[in-house]
Amino acid sequence: MSLKKNYSGYKSFSYLEAGTDYKVFDLADELARVPSAAVELTGAEEARLAALVDANLLVSMHEHLGVFPDRIEETPEYARHGRMSTAFDGLAASYWDCVFDNLMDGIGMIHSSSGWQWDDVLHDLGMRLCDLAHQDFLIHCKRIEDVERAHDEGRVAWVATMEGAAMIEHDLDRIDILHGFGLRSLGITYSESNALGNGLKEDRDGGLTKFGRKAVARMNKVGLLIDASHCGDQTTLDTVQYSEKPIVLSHIGARALWDSNRLAPDDVLEAVAAKGGVIGIECAPHTTLTKNNRVHNLAAFMEHFEYVRALVGIDHVGFGPDTVYGDHVGLHHAYSASLSLKDSKGAGKPGQEYEEVAYVEGLENPTEGSHNIIRWLVKHGYSDEDIQKVMGGNALRVMAEAWA
Repeated sequence: MSLKKNYSGYKSFSYLEAGTDYKVFDLADELARVPSAAVELTGAEEARLAALVDANLLVSMHEHLGVFPDRIEETPEYARHGRMSTAFDGLAASYWDCVFDNLMDGIGMIHSSSGWQWDDVLHDLGMRLCDLAHQDFLIHCKRIEDVERAHDEGRVAWVATMEGAAMIEHDLDRIDILHGFGLRSLGITYSESNALGNGLKEDRDGGLTKFGRKAVARMNKVGLLIDASHCGDQTTLDTVQYSEKPIVLSHIGARALWDSNRLAPDDVLEAVAAKGGVIGIECAPHTTLTKNNRVHNLAAFMEHFEYVRALVGIDHVGFGPDTVYGDHVGLHHAYSASLSLKDSKGAGKPGQEYEEVAYVEGLENPTEGSHNIIRWLVKHGYSDEDIQKVMGGNALRVMAEAWA
């Protein structure tokens, strides 16, 4: 990234009259909701960090850039209003040059009773695009050149992504429509099964359906990066097989370290990498725990990174922290049924007891994550070349292949 962001202070929906055109909610502090926990570096390490950040394109493969209410109980009403603010202050203080922003968090899942209606998806995407059209800090990223421009100009390349494809139902042309609106990554399933295949909540995974194979082919043709983070294992393996292009697990961890359906077994991780794909390590609360680190923190998260790196190689791992601006743990409690967490994080299994945290220390939001991940890599002696790969280079390679 450019070490100085070119941000002029724009706030979401400031082109409208607050309180008249839309209801105002007190939102979470984007930068100081909880105490910071920076990885400590020596003076020499700080200088190396600055040089690395300035020289390289840094990419987060999965985040949530909407700002949630300070009082978490107001979130359902906030979501029903369908106007989620974007964390411009937070992004301006981050190291990311490019962020994949999942648009199905908070609004798409909660806005309607059915959860995945096509009209809701278009509403959420269109509302965000209208807000972005009134500012010049975030660049709507549709090609690799947009990431390079963001870096050179001190801006952030914003990649529109959706976590599951249930909303396309049985209409392949909806894939084209989403791409036309500027979407550049799409998940196969979001934990629940849909017309394409089985989600990770299923006891028996039948893999991709025949329609799912057609959908994969259409995503390849229009240029959508395919994500299988919330799929069942066989559905992921089928997606790897039937996709002509590499796919990603944008936000996941290693099941070998923590027995949870939300994480992937070795054979799935290896299959994705063998096809040229990339595995992004996540840190949503109480996901990437390990038997060595039962309190979810930066150490647990990086243990998953190092395991996956050793398993598939440095060219096939990156970071998709899956963090938010607001009380992430509170959101999980409020929407555990919709988020499919109860059945997927391995809670309560013998030998997998863990201590619940109020937040993941050192990885509270996309800003803090952007700082501490690369600081940890510097502190632990990773080479400049390896840091370049995992902090953005690997993601950019697979983006270029999928979007071509």
